[in-house]
Amino acid sequence: MTVSRLREIPGIGVDLLGDRADQENDDTLLRLENLDTDLRPPAVALETTKAAIDQDSANSYLPFQGGVTLRQAAAAHVGRMAGRRYDPARECVITAGGLNGVLNTLLATVEPGDEVVMADPIYAGLVNRVRLAGGVPRFVPLAASAGGWTLDPGELAAAVTRRTAVVLMMSPAMPTGSVLGPAHWEALSRALDGTPAWLLYDAAMERIRFDDAEPAHPARHEGLAARTVTVGSASKELRMIGWRVGWVVGPETIMADVNLVGLSNVVCQVGLAQEAVAAALASPDADADVARAVDVWRGRCDTILDQLAGYPVIPPDGGWSLLVDTSQLGMSPAEASERLFTRGRVAATPMNGWGPSGDRHLRFVFANEPVERLRDLRSRVEAAWG
Repeated sequence: MTVSRLREIPGIGVDLLGDRADQENDDTLLRLENLDTDLRPPAVALETTKAAIDQDSANSYLPFQGGVTLRQAAAAHVGRMAGRRYDPARECVITAGGLNGVLNTLLATVEPGDEVVMADPIYAGLVNRVRLAGGVPRFVPLAASAGGWTLDPGELAAAVTRRTAVVLMMSPAMPTGSVLGPAHWEALSRALDGTPAWLLYDAAMERIRFDDAEPAHPARHEGLAARTVTVGSASKELRMIGWRVGWVVGPETIMADVNLVGLSNVVCQVGLAQEAVAAALASPDADADVARAVDVWRGRCDTILDQLAGYPVIPPDGGWSLLVDTSQLGMSPAEASERLFTRGRVAATPMNGWGPSGDRHLRFVFANEPVERLRDLRSRVEAAWG
């Protein structure tokens, strides 16, 4: 590496396996490696995108912090989930995807050497952005069982120290599908009281839950409302991956700095996409649209769990993916992935770099393959792993 900031950033692995799968050009290959989805975006988003092509306002840098209509829609959406009102002019910035918003917020809140509390395992892209910002990840282990993943609220609170600048939480989380609830926010509220630390809440999959419970947004907790920064995205719930639009919503005291970082980083968002995302967020049937998609993903998840019965699978409570503990099979994730690819014709990504415990897990994504194609997964796995 030519610069030190890249020395502890191994990549995410998904790109390498995705490129390899693309090169196979084999329709029989099960694509369980990448967070694409075959479910179409909301119809209103497609129609609005097509109309934007003929609008001069969609071909502009301005306004740099995002279109007014989209800021209004994003602020209203987060406010509805958080149970409070956000000023779209002063407390909302539009970004080029959710992860752009995460990095911008970290750069606005983390000094080199500061700690960022995170769950383990967690998406490598979040870990890498913490390190790019000069932060030091402090991992809190998720406990895996046949019933799913759990994060102990006491352990989460104990991870907060005087060196903590940010607690970065995602619910449902990627890749585990683990969810957080009021007990976690209560514990964090007590731990963060009297500190300057921020709670950065990645809400990209907030409504993709399989337990039918309402999302528990941390800003609903009085002790966290003034320190919670929410990052959202059109990529997952709205299935608008290629539009590259996200948002950051939080207290005015930090949002000016987040906006300044954005002006110094990606600068602005995809103009053609913004009105479409606004329309999708504000649509009267937005929640019903997400719920229909969740029903499909839940069915696919259930199919994989059924197909892999007897294997060391940890069921998710939401999201787009689930993990297999390959250490219980006597294999590394990389070996298990290679054997699946070559013998079973299944692309699945090893979780190396996705937190310390990622080194024992393999991920299966169920967002992009229909149930009909998943019904022979067991025979493919048996051919690969014996």
